[in-house]
Amino acid sequence: MRRLLNNKVIAFLKLVRVENLAMIALTQVLLRYCILQKILGEHGFELGLNDGLFYLVVLSTVLIAAAGYIINDYFDVKTDTINRPDTVVIGRSIKRRSAIILHITFTFFGIVIGMYAALQTGYLRFAVFHFAAAFLLWVYSTQLKKSLLVGNLLVSLLTASVVFMPLVYEMGTMHKLNPGFISSHKLLLFTAFRVSFIFSLFAFITSLSREIIKDIEDYRGDKATGGATMPIVWGVLPSKISAFFLLIITAILLSFVAYNTIKAHRVIFSINTAYIFFGLILPLTALAFYVLKATEYKQFKYASLFLKVIMLTGLTYSFIFYYT
Repeated sequence: MRRLLNNKVIAFLKLVRVENLAMIALTQVLLRYCILQKILGEHGFELGLNDGLFYLVVLSTVLIAAAGYIINDYFDVKTDTINRPDTVVIGRSIKRRSAIILHITFTFFGIVIGMYAALQTGYLRFAVFHFAAAFLLWVYSTQLKKSLLVGNLLVSLLTASVVFMPLVYEMGTMHKLNPGFISSHKLLLFTAFRVSFIFSLFAFITSLSREIIKDIEDYRGDKATGGATMPIVWGVLPSKISAFFLLIITAILLSFVAYNTIKAHRVIFSINTAYIFFGLILPLTALAFYVLKATEYKQFKYASLFLKVIMLTGLTYSFIFYYT
């Protein structure tokens, strides 16, 4: 790994968490073209937001997220040197000064592009989402990352907000194009909000679970650098139990989604229910017990990676929603 990270391009991609950025972009694309497009189509409407403007919103979100990852690593070098010394890039492959310049550049263009997109839709106040995300990511990296729960909750809320961005921009545009649209099509709005909320809630709880698991994984480095994360303050076992219950709660909530799907379609076994059960509920339950039994650093690392796969599986349910 160290040899690979000597390459500046690979080091840069590692620094900005390119796989996470791809997932952020995919989240917004799938929510727009699979979820919102289908719901609007069922009510006789087409997507109102210009594709170009939508992709500017996605680009803004990705740039701000990348800036957040950079500043997070910038202030976390000492901790990462203890926890995962072979993967540290700031101060080695990428100079600290270069990292700050990248952070400022990405933040600036992320906010400017977000403001432009908001202005073009006719709702400049939408730009507050982009400003707030950039500001909160800075606060998280500098003040809250190693605090008890607050930082975890903030990251999880920001993850959940990514899901709502397409809905906010699309409904705002539809209202602009069709004055009175929101008040005249409450069922459409309720359906779009409900489905987006389910995805958002899934993103929030799984993200919070993953943050706790990562805190357990980073216990040694966080403690050595004065952190006050859940495993340090409450202990590793209570943290594992917390992650366990969050994962089980997610599985239970998904069971209600499956039940409502069965109730709506009056079919017990379908691709919808099979996907939810075998792709999400079973893996989440298995992971919950795995985390509870885990004792070693590598086990928590594998748990974190597996949960990311489950999150991606939950996101790709969008295809099932669209085609069934």
